[in-house]
Amino acid sequence: MLILLAILMMITGAAQPDVVDTRMSRDSMNPIAEDYVHLTLEIGEHEPGYVDAYYGPEEWAQQAKRSPRSLPELRAATEVLLQRLAAVDEATLAPLEVKRKRLLAGQLIAARTRMAMIAGESLAFDDEAEGLYALRPALKPLSAYDPALQRIDALLPGDGPLWQRVDSFTSTTAIPPEKLEQVMHAAIAECKRRTVEHIALPADEKFSLELVTKQPWSGYNWYKGKATSLIQINTDLPVLMSRVVDLGCHEGYPGHHVLNMLLEQRLSQQRGWQEFTVYPLYSPMSLIAEGSANYGIELAFPGDEKAVFERDVLYPLAGLDPALAARDAQLLHARSELAGARLTIARDYLDGRIDRATAVQLVQKYQLLSPERAEQSVNFTDKYRSYVINYGQGLDLVRAHVEAAGETEQERWAAMERILSEPTLPADLLPASQAR
Repeated sequence: MLILLAILMMITGAAQPDVVDTRMSRDSMNPIAEDYVHLTLEIGEHEPGYVDAYYGPEEWAQQAKRSPRSLPELRAATEVLLQRLAAVDEATLAPLEVKRKRLLAGQLIAARTRMAMIAGESLAFDDEAEGLYALRPALKPLSAYDPALQRIDALLPGDGPLWQRVDSFTSTTAIPPEKLEQVMHAAIAECKRRTVEHIALPADEKFSLELVTKQPWSGYNWYKGKATSLIQINTDLPVLMSRVVDLGCHEGYPGHHVLNMLLEQRLSQQRGWQEFTVYPLYSPMSLIAEGSANYGIELAFPGDEKAVFERDVLYPLAGLDPALAARDAQLLHARSELAGARLTIARDYLDGRIDRATAVQLVQKYQLLSPERAEQSVNFTDKYRSYVINYGQGLDLVRAHVEAAGETEQERWAAMERILSEPTLPADLLPASQAR
Protein backbone atom coordinates (compact mmCIF):
# COMPACT_ATOMS: atom_id res chain seq x y z
CA MET A 1 0.00 0.00 0.00
CA LEU A 2 2.75 2.41 -1.05
CA ILE A 3 0.42 5.22 -2.09
CA LEU A 4 -1.43 5.10 1.23
CA LEU A 5 1.86 5.20 3.11
CA ALA A 6 2.92 8.19 1.04
CA ILE A 7 -0.36 9.93 1.83
CA LEU A 8 0.05 9.35 5.57
CA MET A 9 3.66 10.50 5.52
CA MET A 10 2.71 13.60 3.57
CA ILE A 11 -0.21 14.63 5.72
CA THR A 12 1.59 14.09 9.02
CA GLY A 13 5.05 15.30 8.11
CA ALA A 14 6.52 18.76 8.46
CA ALA A 15 6.07 21.28 5.66
CA GLN A 16 8.92 22.13 3.30
CA PRO A 17 10.40 25.40 4.60
CA ASP A 18 10.75 26.91 1.11
CA VAL A 19 7.04 26.46 0.40
CA VAL A 20 5.22 26.94 3.70
CA ASP A 21 6.97 28.47 6.67
CA THR A 22 4.23 28.39 9.32
CA ARG A 23 2.05 25.73 10.92
CA MET A 24 -1.54 26.15 9.90
CA SER A 25 -4.67 26.25 12.00
CA ARG A 26 -7.83 24.38 11.26
CA ASP A 27 -9.23 27.53 9.64
CA SER A 28 -6.59 27.26 6.93
CA MET A 29 -8.19 24.07 5.62
CA ASN A 30 -10.94 26.11 3.97
CA PRO A 31 -8.72 28.08 1.57
CA ILE A 32 -6.90 24.85 0.66
CA ALA A 33 -10.26 23.23 -0.03
CA GLU A 34 -11.36 26.19 -2.17
CA ASP A 35 -8.16 26.00 -4.21
CA TYR A 36 -8.75 22.25 -4.60
CA VAL A 37 -12.20 22.91 -6.09
CA HIS A 38 -10.72 25.35 -8.62
CA LEU A 39 -8.00 22.81 -9.43
CA THR A 40 -10.54 20.03 -9.98
CA LEU A 41 -12.75 22.15 -12.22
CA GLU A 42 -9.77 23.12 -14.35
CA ILE A 43 -8.60 19.51 -14.68
CA GLY A 44 -12.10 18.82 -15.95
CA GLU A 45 -11.45 21.22 -18.83
CA HIS A 46 -8.62 18.92 -19.92
CA GLU A 47 -10.64 15.69 -19.62
CA PRO A 48 -14.39 15.57 -20.28
CA GLY A 49 -16.11 13.46 -17.63
CA TYR A 50 -13.43 14.03 -14.98
CA VAL A 51 -15.88 16.14 -12.95
CA ASP A 52 -18.83 13.87 -12.26
CA ALA A 53 -20.80 16.43 -10.24
CA TYR A 54 -20.44 20.07 -9.25
CA TYR A 55 -22.86 22.24 -7.33
CA GLY A 56 -20.66 25.04 -5.99
CA PRO A 57 -20.62 28.67 -7.13
CA GLU A 58 -21.43 28.93 -10.85
CA GLU A 59 -18.80 31.66 -11.22
CA TRP A 60 -16.09 29.16 -10.30
CA ALA A 61 -17.20 26.82 -13.07
CA GLN A 62 -17.29 29.67 -15.57
CA GLN A 63 -13.86 30.85 -14.46
CA ALA A 64 -12.46 27.35 -15.07
CA LYS A 65 -13.94 27.37 -18.58
CA ARG A 66 -12.65 30.86 -19.39
CA SER A 67 -9.06 30.46 -18.28
CA PRO A 68 -8.00 26.95 -17.26
CA ARG A 69 -4.36 26.56 -16.34
CA SER A 70 -2.21 24.28 -18.46
CA LEU A 71 -1.70 20.71 -17.40
CA PRO A 72 1.91 21.36 -16.23
CA GLU A 73 0.67 24.33 -14.21
CA LEU A 74 -2.07 22.23 -12.63
CA ARG A 75 0.36 19.44 -11.77
CA ALA A 76 2.65 21.95 -10.07
CA ALA A 77 -0.32 23.48 -8.23
CA THR A 78 -1.29 20.03 -6.95
CA GLU A 79 2.12 19.59 -5.33
CA VAL A 80 1.83 22.99 -3.67
CA LEU A 81 -1.61 22.10 -2.30
CA LEU A 82 -0.25 18.84 -0.91
CA GLN A 83 2.54 20.74 0.82
CA ARG A 84 0.09 23.27 2.26
CA LEU A 85 -2.09 20.43 3.48
CA ALA A 86 0.88 18.66 5.07
CA ALA A 87 1.52 21.78 7.12
CA VAL A 88 -1.85 21.58 8.86
CA ASP A 89 -1.22 20.30 12.36
CA GLU A 90 -3.54 17.39 13.10
CA ALA A 91 -3.19 18.08 16.81
CA THR A 92 -5.33 21.19 16.26
CA LEU A 93 -8.09 19.28 14.48
CA ALA A 94 -11.17 17.48 15.70
CA PRO A 95 -11.44 13.78 14.65
CA LEU A 96 -13.80 14.55 11.75
CA GLU A 97 -11.48 17.30 10.56
CA VAL A 98 -8.58 14.84 10.57
CA LYS A 99 -10.64 12.60 8.29
CA ARG A 100 -11.33 15.64 6.12
CA LYS A 101 -7.64 16.42 5.82
CA ARG A 102 -6.67 12.86 4.95
CA LEU A 103 -9.41 12.45 2.35
CA LEU A 104 -8.39 15.73 0.73
CA ALA A 105 -4.82 14.43 0.53
CA GLY A 106 -6.09 11.23 -1.09
CA GLN A 107 -8.12 13.25 -3.60
CA LEU A 108 -5.02 15.29 -4.49
CA ILE A 109 -2.90 12.16 -4.91
CA ALA A 110 -5.60 10.89 -7.28
CA ALA A 111 -5.55 14.19 -9.21
CA ARG A 112 -1.78 13.87 -9.54
CA THR A 113 -2.17 10.31 -10.85
CA ARG A 114 -4.94 11.17 -13.30
CA MET A 115 -3.04 14.12 -14.73
CA ALA A 116 -0.05 11.88 -15.31
CA MET A 117 -2.35 9.59 -17.28
CA ILE A 118 -3.85 12.50 -19.23
CA ALA A 119 -0.30 13.55 -20.10
CA GLY A 120 0.29 10.13 -21.63
CA GLU A 121 2.12 8.31 -18.83
CA SER A 122 1.41 4.57 -18.71
CA LEU A 123 0.80 2.90 -15.36
CA ALA A 124 0.39 -0.76 -14.48
CA PHE A 125 -3.17 -1.64 -13.49
CA ASP A 126 -2.40 -2.08 -9.78
CA ASP A 127 -0.39 1.16 -9.59
CA GLU A 128 -3.09 3.08 -11.45
CA ALA A 129 -5.83 1.72 -9.16
CA GLU A 130 -3.86 2.53 -6.02
CA GLY A 131 -3.00 6.02 -7.21
CA LEU A 132 -6.57 6.88 -8.18
CA TYR A 133 -8.60 5.04 -5.55
CA ALA A 134 -6.19 4.70 -2.58
CA LEU A 135 -6.47 0.92 -2.50
CA ARG A 136 -4.17 -1.63 -4.09
CA PRO A 137 -6.41 -4.36 -5.49
CA ALA A 138 -6.05 -7.92 -4.19
CA LEU A 139 -7.20 -10.10 -7.09
CA LYS A 140 -7.51 -13.86 -7.50
CA PRO A 141 -6.43 -15.90 -10.53
CA LEU A 142 -9.24 -16.93 -12.86
CA SER A 143 -8.80 -20.56 -11.82
CA ALA A 144 -10.15 -19.61 -8.38
CA TYR A 145 -13.56 -19.11 -9.98
CA ASP A 146 -13.79 -22.50 -11.68
CA PRO A 147 -15.56 -24.17 -8.70
CA ALA A 148 -18.29 -21.51 -8.89
CA LEU A 149 -18.76 -22.27 -12.58
CA GLN A 150 -19.16 -25.94 -11.71
CA ARG A 151 -21.86 -25.15 -9.14
CA ILE A 152 -23.76 -23.03 -11.66
CA ASP A 153 -23.39 -25.80 -14.25
CA ALA A 154 -25.15 -28.14 -11.81
CA LEU A 155 -27.87 -25.55 -11.22
CA LEU A 156 -28.59 -25.23 -14.96
CA PRO A 157 -27.78 -28.62 -16.48
CA GLY A 158 -28.05 -29.16 -20.21
CA ASP A 159 -26.25 -28.97 -23.50
CA GLY A 160 -24.34 -26.05 -24.93
CA PRO A 161 -21.97 -23.55 -23.29
CA LEU A 162 -22.83 -22.56 -19.74
CA TRP A 163 -23.14 -18.87 -20.64
CA GLN A 164 -25.72 -19.84 -23.25
CA ARG A 165 -27.82 -21.78 -20.74
CA VAL A 166 -27.63 -18.88 -18.32
CA ASP A 167 -28.54 -16.39 -21.04
CA SER A 168 -31.43 -18.57 -22.19
CA PHE A 169 -32.87 -18.63 -18.67
CA THR A 170 -32.28 -14.96 -17.80
CA SER A 171 -33.82 -13.84 -21.09
CA THR A 172 -37.14 -15.12 -19.74
CA THR A 173 -36.84 -12.49 -16.99
CA ALA A 174 -36.28 -9.56 -19.36
CA ILE A 175 -38.68 -6.72 -18.63
CA PRO A 176 -40.86 -5.70 -21.59
CA PRO A 177 -39.72 -2.23 -22.75
CA GLU A 178 -43.19 -0.74 -22.33
CA LYS A 179 -43.19 -1.86 -18.66
CA LEU A 180 -39.64 -0.86 -17.75
CA GLU A 181 -40.23 2.68 -16.52
CA GLN A 182 -43.12 1.62 -14.30
CA VAL A 183 -41.16 -1.31 -12.86
CA MET A 184 -38.11 0.88 -12.23
CA HIS A 185 -40.18 3.48 -10.37
CA ALA A 186 -41.73 0.74 -8.20
CA ALA A 187 -38.31 -0.70 -7.37
CA ILE A 188 -36.79 2.68 -6.53
CA ALA A 189 -39.78 3.54 -4.34
CA GLU A 190 -39.26 0.36 -2.31
CA CYS A 191 -35.51 1.05 -2.03
CA LYS A 192 -36.36 4.52 -0.73
CA ARG A 193 -38.99 3.24 1.72
CA ARG A 194 -36.49 0.88 3.29
CA THR A 195 -33.77 3.52 3.43
CA VAL A 196 -35.79 6.30 5.08
CA GLU A 197 -36.68 3.93 7.90
CA HIS A 198 -33.05 4.29 8.99
CA ILE A 199 -31.59 7.48 7.46
CA ALA A 200 -33.24 10.90 7.59
CA LEU A 201 -33.19 12.52 4.15
CA PRO A 202 -33.81 16.15 3.15
CA ALA A 203 -37.53 16.86 2.81
CA ASP A 204 -37.10 18.29 -0.69
CA GLU A 205 -34.99 15.45 -2.12
CA LYS A 206 -36.06 14.10 -5.49
CA PHE A 207 -34.88 12.37 -8.64
CA SER A 208 -35.97 12.02 -12.23
CA LEU A 209 -35.69 8.80 -14.25
CA GLU A 210 -34.57 8.62 -17.86
CA LEU A 211 -34.17 5.65 -20.22
CA VAL A 212 -31.18 6.08 -22.53
CA THR A 213 -29.12 4.20 -25.11
CA LYS A 214 -25.56 4.00 -26.46
CA GLN A 215 -23.77 3.97 -23.09
CA PRO A 216 -21.04 1.64 -21.73
CA TRP A 217 -22.79 1.36 -18.34
CA SER A 218 -26.12 -0.13 -17.22
CA GLY A 219 -27.12 2.75 -14.93
CA TYR A 220 -25.79 6.17 -13.92
CA ASN A 221 -26.62 8.77 -11.29
CA TRP A 222 -26.01 12.38 -12.27
CA TYR A 223 -26.19 14.37 -9.04
CA LYS A 224 -27.36 17.92 -9.71
CA GLY A 225 -27.09 19.45 -6.23
CA LYS A 226 -29.92 20.64 -3.96
CA ALA A 227 -30.87 17.03 -3.15
CA THR A 228 -31.71 16.31 -6.80
CA SER A 229 -30.48 13.51 -9.09
CA LEU A 230 -31.01 12.34 -12.64
CA ILE A 231 -30.99 8.54 -12.77
CA GLN A 232 -30.39 7.06 -16.22
CA ILE A 233 -30.94 3.44 -17.20
CA ASN A 234 -29.27 2.11 -20.34
CA THR A 235 -31.63 0.13 -22.58
CA ASP A 236 -29.19 -0.94 -25.29
CA LEU A 237 -29.82 -4.47 -24.05
CA PRO A 238 -32.95 -5.83 -22.34
CA VAL A 239 -33.04 -5.00 -18.61
CA LEU A 240 -33.32 -8.19 -16.57
CA MET A 241 -35.49 -8.47 -13.48
CA SER A 242 -32.46 -9.28 -11.31
CA ARG A 243 -31.02 -5.85 -12.15
CA VAL A 244 -34.01 -3.65 -11.32
CA VAL A 245 -33.75 -3.52 -7.51
CA ASP A 246 -29.96 -3.48 -7.79
CA LEU A 247 -30.11 -0.38 -9.98
CA GLY A 248 -32.71 1.25 -7.74
CA CYS A 249 -30.57 0.81 -4.64
CA HIS A 250 -27.23 1.47 -6.33
CA GLU A 251 -28.16 4.63 -8.21
CA GLY A 252 -30.78 5.81 -5.74
CA TYR A 253 -31.40 4.66 -2.17
CA PRO A 254 -29.19 4.13 -0.17
CA GLY A 255 -26.67 4.46 -3.02
CA HIS A 256 -25.33 7.39 -5.01
CA HIS A 257 -28.32 9.70 -4.59
CA VAL A 258 -28.24 9.36 -0.80
CA LEU A 259 -24.45 9.62 -0.49
CA ASN A 260 -24.31 12.81 -2.53
CA MET A 261 -27.26 14.32 -0.66
CA LEU A 262 -25.74 13.65 2.74
CA LEU A 263 -22.31 14.97 1.75
CA GLU A 264 -23.95 18.10 0.37
CA GLN A 265 -26.21 18.62 3.37
CA ARG A 266 -23.90 17.76 6.25
CA LEU A 267 -20.48 18.73 4.94
CA SER A 268 -20.95 21.34 2.23
CA GLN A 269 -23.98 23.21 3.59
CA GLN A 270 -23.75 22.73 7.36
CA ARG A 271 -19.94 22.87 7.72
CA GLY A 272 -19.03 24.97 4.69
CA TRP A 273 -16.51 22.41 3.41
CA GLN A 274 -16.29 23.48 -0.20
CA GLU A 275 -14.41 20.41 -1.43
CA PHE A 276 -17.65 18.47 -1.17
CA THR A 277 -19.28 20.62 -3.84
CA VAL A 278 -17.23 18.82 -6.50
CA TYR A 279 -16.86 15.13 -7.23
CA PRO A 280 -13.94 14.03 -9.43
CA LEU A 281 -14.80 10.63 -10.85
CA TYR A 282 -11.29 9.21 -10.67
CA SER A 283 -10.70 9.52 -6.94
CA PRO A 284 -10.97 7.59 -3.64
CA MET A 285 -14.49 8.96 -3.25
CA SER A 286 -15.54 6.66 -6.08
CA LEU A 287 -14.40 3.51 -4.32
CA ILE A 288 -16.47 4.51 -1.31
CA ALA A 289 -19.39 5.52 -3.54
CA GLU A 290 -19.48 2.33 -5.61
CA GLY A 291 -18.74 0.02 -2.69
CA SER A 292 -21.46 1.54 -0.49
CA ALA A 293 -23.94 1.60 -3.39
CA ASN A 294 -23.39 -2.11 -4.01
CA TYR A 295 -23.56 -3.02 -0.35
CA GLY A 296 -26.68 -0.91 0.00
CA ILE A 297 -28.56 -3.57 -1.96
CA GLU A 298 -27.74 -6.21 0.65
CA LEU A 299 -28.42 -3.84 3.53
CA ALA A 300 -31.83 -2.74 2.24
CA PHE A 301 -32.88 -6.25 1.16
CA PRO A 302 -31.26 -8.74 3.56
CA GLY A 303 -31.60 -12.48 3.07
CA ASP A 304 -34.31 -13.45 0.58
CA GLU A 305 -36.26 -10.18 0.87
CA LYS A 306 -35.20 -9.00 -2.58
CA ALA A 307 -36.43 -12.22 -4.21
CA VAL A 308 -39.72 -12.04 -2.31
CA PHE A 309 -40.32 -8.42 -3.35
CA GLU A 310 -39.53 -9.25 -6.97
CA ARG A 311 -41.86 -12.27 -6.89
CA ASP A 312 -44.77 -10.55 -5.18
CA VAL A 313 -44.56 -7.06 -6.73
CA LEU A 314 -42.20 -6.63 -9.67
CA TYR A 315 -42.84 -9.83 -11.63
CA PRO A 316 -46.63 -9.24 -11.75
CA LEU A 317 -46.07 -5.56 -12.56
CA ALA A 318 -43.85 -6.53 -15.48
CA GLY A 319 -46.28 -9.20 -16.68
CA LEU A 320 -43.72 -11.96 -16.04
CA ASP A 321 -44.20 -15.33 -14.36
CA PRO A 322 -43.50 -15.02 -10.60
CA ALA A 323 -42.51 -18.69 -10.57
CA LEU A 324 -39.24 -17.63 -12.21
CA ALA A 325 -38.18 -15.63 -9.15
CA ALA A 326 -36.84 -18.48 -7.02
CA ARG A 327 -34.57 -19.92 -9.72
CA ASP A 328 -33.42 -16.44 -10.71
CA ALA A 329 -32.48 -15.66 -7.10
CA GLN A 330 -30.52 -18.91 -6.82
CA LEU A 331 -28.68 -18.13 -10.02
CA LEU A 332 -27.94 -14.56 -8.98
CA HIS A 333 -26.48 -15.73 -5.68
CA ALA A 334 -24.30 -18.30 -7.43
CA ARG A 335 -23.11 -15.78 -10.01
CA SER A 336 -22.13 -13.30 -7.30
CA GLU A 337 -19.21 -15.63 -6.52
CA LEU A 338 -17.84 -14.79 -9.96
CA ALA A 339 -17.79 -11.00 -9.50
CA GLY A 340 -14.05 -10.78 -8.85
CA ALA A 341 -13.23 -12.50 -12.14
CA ARG A 342 -14.16 -9.32 -14.00
CA LEU A 343 -11.38 -7.45 -12.22
CA THR A 344 -8.74 -10.09 -12.95
CA ILE A 345 -9.71 -10.07 -16.64
CA ALA A 346 -9.59 -6.26 -16.71
CA ARG A 347 -6.11 -6.23 -15.19
CA ASP A 348 -4.77 -8.82 -17.63
CA TYR A 349 -6.32 -6.94 -20.54
CA LEU A 350 -5.17 -3.46 -19.57
CA ASP A 351 -1.68 -4.68 -18.69
CA GLY A 352 -1.41 -6.23 -22.14
CA ARG A 353 -1.27 -9.90 -21.14
CA ILE A 354 -4.38 -10.68 -23.22
CA ASP A 355 -5.91 -8.97 -26.24
CA ARG A 356 -9.41 -7.52 -26.47
CA ALA A 357 -10.96 -10.54 -28.17
CA THR A 358 -9.63 -12.81 -25.43
CA ALA A 359 -10.93 -10.41 -22.78
CA VAL A 360 -14.42 -10.61 -24.29
CA GLN A 361 -14.25 -14.41 -24.42
CA LEU A 362 -13.12 -14.63 -20.79
CA VAL A 363 -15.82 -12.21 -19.63
CA GLN A 364 -18.33 -14.34 -21.47
CA LYS A 365 -17.03 -17.47 -19.72
CA TYR A 366 -16.50 -16.14 -16.20
CA GLN A 367 -19.35 -13.62 -16.04
CA LEU A 368 -21.70 -15.93 -17.97
CA LEU A 369 -22.77 -13.22 -20.38
CA SER A 370 -23.98 -13.23 -23.95
CA PRO A 371 -21.51 -11.94 -26.55
CA GLU A 372 -23.38 -8.62 -26.62
CA ARG A 373 -23.25 -8.17 -22.84
CA ALA A 374 -19.60 -9.28 -22.72
CA GLU A 375 -18.78 -6.62 -25.33
CA GLN A 376 -20.59 -4.02 -23.21
CA SER A 377 -18.57 -5.06 -20.17
CA VAL A 378 -15.24 -4.72 -22.00
CA ASN A 379 -16.40 -1.41 -23.47
CA PHE A 380 -16.73 -0.19 -19.89
CA THR A 381 -13.20 -1.36 -19.12
CA ASP A 382 -11.91 0.40 -22.23
CA LYS A 383 -13.41 3.68 -21.08
CA TYR A 384 -12.99 3.56 -17.30
CA ARG A 385 -9.96 1.24 -16.91
CA SER A 386 -9.11 0.42 -13.28
CA TYR A 387 -12.35 2.06 -12.09
CA VAL A 388 -13.80 -1.46 -12.20
CA ILE A 389 -12.10 -2.28 -8.85
CA ASN A 390 -14.46 0.08 -7.08
CA TYR A 391 -17.44 -2.21 -7.47
CA GLY A 392 -16.00 -5.48 -6.14
CA GLN A 393 -13.15 -4.35 -3.90
CA GLY A 394 -15.27 -1.46 -2.62
CA LEU A 395 -18.17 -3.79 -1.85
CA ASP A 396 -15.94 -6.17 0.10
CA LEU A 397 -14.45 -3.29 2.11
CA VAL A 398 -17.77 -1.65 2.97
CA ARG A 399 -19.49 -4.95 3.77
CA ALA A 400 -16.74 -6.05 6.16
CA HIS A 401 -16.70 -2.67 7.92
CA VAL A 402 -20.46 -2.34 8.31
CA GLU A 403 -21.00 -5.91 9.46
CA ALA A 404 -18.17 -5.60 11.97
CA ALA A 405 -20.06 -2.66 13.53
CA GLY A 406 -22.68 -4.98 15.01
CA GLU A 407 -25.19 -7.70 14.32
CA THR A 408 -28.35 -5.61 14.58
CA GLU A 409 -30.02 -3.81 11.71
CA GLN A 410 -29.78 -0.54 13.65
CA GLU A 411 -26.02 -0.86 14.20
CA ARG A 412 -25.33 -1.66 10.56
CA TRP A 413 -27.45 1.15 9.16
CA ALA A 414 -25.75 3.57 11.57
CA ALA A 415 -22.34 2.44 10.32
CA MET A 416 -23.54 2.84 6.74
CA GLU A 417 -24.82 6.35 7.44
CA ARG A 418 -21.41 7.36 8.79
CA ILE A 419 -19.73 6.13 5.61
CA LEU A 420 -22.22 8.05 3.47
CA SER A 421 -22.06 11.31 5.40
CA GLU A 422 -18.44 11.65 6.59
CA PRO A 423 -15.10 12.15 4.78
CA THR A 424 -14.04 8.54 4.22
CA LEU A 425 -10.93 6.97 2.72
CA PRO A 426 -10.72 3.25 1.96
CA ALA A 427 -8.11 2.99 4.74
CA ASP A 428 -10.74 4.25 7.22
CA LEU A 429 -12.74 1.06 6.64
CA LEU A 430 -9.89 -1.35 7.25
CA PRO A 431 -9.70 -3.17 10.60
CA ALA A 432 -7.30 -1.52 13.03
CA SER A 433 -4.88 -4.42 12.58
CA GLN A 434 -4.60 -3.65 8.83
CA ALA A 435 -4.72 0.13 8.90
CA ARG A 436 -1.42 1.94 8.54
